[in-house]
Amino acid sequence: MTKRITVAEAIGRTLAAAGAQHAFGVVGSGNFHMTNALLNSGVPFTATRNELGAALAADAYSRLSGTVGIVSVHQGGGFLNCLTGVLEAVKAHTGLVVLAGDVARGDTVSNFALDQDRAAEAVGAVPMRVLAARSAIADAASAVHTAAAKRLPVVLSVPVDIQDQLIDWDESLVPAAPAVVPAGADAASIARLVDLLAAAERPMIVGGRGAHHAKAQLRALGAASGALLVASGGGRGIFEGDEWALDVMGGFATDGAAELIRDADLLVVFGAALTKWTARGGWLTDGKTIVQVDDRQEAFGLHRPVTLGVLGDTAPVATAATAAMLTRFPDGRIAYRTPEVHAQVQAVRYWADQELDFRRTDGFIDPAELTIELDRRLPIERIVIPDGGNVNAYGGSMLRVPDEKGYVLDLASQSIGGGLAEGIGAAIARPDRLSVVATGDGSLLMNAVELDTAVRNRLGMLIVVFNDNAYGAEVHIFADDPQKETVIFPETDIAAVALGYGCEAVTVRSLDDLAPLQAWLDGPRERPFLIDAKIEGFPSPLMKQDMH
Repeated sequence: MTKRITVAEAIGRTLAAAGAQHAFGVVGSGNFHMTNALLNSGVPFTATRNELGAALAADAYSRLSGTVGIVSVHQGGGFLNCLTGVLEAVKAHTGLVVLAGDVARGDTVSNFALDQDRAAEAVGAVPMRVLAARSAIADAASAVHTAAAKRLPVVLSVPVDIQDQLIDWDESLVPAAPAVVPAGADAASIARLVDLLAAAERPMIVGGRGAHHAKAQLRALGAASGALLVASGGGRGIFEGDEWALDVMGGFATDGAAELIRDADLLVVFGAALTKWTARGGWLTDGKTIVQVDDRQEAFGLHRPVTLGVLGDTAPVATAATAAMLTRFPDGRIAYRTPEVHAQVQAVRYWADQELDFRRTDGFIDPAELTIELDRRLPIERIVIPDGGNVNAYGGSMLRVPDEKGYVLDLASQSIGGGLAEGIGAAIARPDRLSVVATGDGSLLMNAVELDTAVRNRLGMLIVVFNDNAYGAEVHIFADDPQKETVIFPETDIAAVALGYGCEAVTVRSLDDLAPLQAWLDGPRERPFLIDAKIEGFPSPLMKQDMH
């Protein structure tokens, strides 16, 4: 039975009916009524302290929940504040709806006046808007469906003069999402892929974020073809538990794992982009045959030349290739899966198993030693969120993950400072797991205000701050520049900052200082725990690779 309600109320109800599970945002006059309509429709809302934090938290929530995250922001400057987070979601192919108020139609002199459509387009998001009251329900539903289908953020701008108008509402008026059947590759592409797998002596399958849903199919293809398995950075965890799988490809790989990847003669890449980080600048990819499987034509060869691009969803493509391989080789192939290689895989897959020379200087803790010790102490049911900068390799590679839902790599836009907010989104999406944010002092202090959000929501997350009192990456990139003092700062007591927000916190200069952590781990974990790790400013393993 229809009911007369405002457009603002109808939009909130429509987003809920279309599948919204959680919303993040900062409420102002332009989005006040739409946000409250979401809440009244049963969609939980997390108020962040900054619109950037809202967008980043929604990005992580969407990745881990498999739903379209909602970001609610005020028009004009409030909308602009969220765009760095929207850029991260664009580059990570995360479906979000940014629900933004907008000035009244024709108002060009308001302080809030801004061409929000062009701003959205500038970062690669999809601009949409409610043009009239009569189309509001269809427009709001279309925003959710478009974000899900395109795996991109959609900015839905709603002028304030339209929000107050009355329309007929009934949930039956909300259009259903179109049914989408994943497409498999054509027979000729599958045949060429299988020919390459059959001819390879040392094949390797790379699984990315676009193959999370296909992990069983990729493992079956690996067994049939004799291929080793490895995840890209974005796909880390997809092959966890498989005896023939390395942990991660690229700059985060151990030296031994990198050698096994380098020795492969065929890479079959499912749902991953071979960026310079994944390829280690080309060292891991040059001179070998590369097959790229993706459901987007524009992905082929974007970062590295490929021998064959196979257009299709990763799961049906892997299933078809496995069937074809088993037709030729009913018992499967040995190929790269020899006893000697098996022993190597077990020995080199994790950083925790490698012999490392730690720097033990009085008053400072080696970040690698700290990270490996934390990996040992923390429950494996975790979500690891590494932030950007010189220190990202420690949390990003040395903390193990339980599966593909145990890792949120928020470095698609190479922006630092997003780890804390992404960790908040992760903790809300998966309260059954320990969210572990590994960040630097510069990154943490950029958005430290979101510590309040974590405390207010009683999130039992761990925040590890590798504190070298600098923007460490720039210190090492410009090591010979006499003016590098612009990226070096006085010592900051980040533990004191965290305590001021209501976190538990400790300053760590040696492993002995970690004693309070165990009590927190054993307790109810009803507020965040922050480790202010005092480290020396030397290049991390990843930074050393990049510098050379």
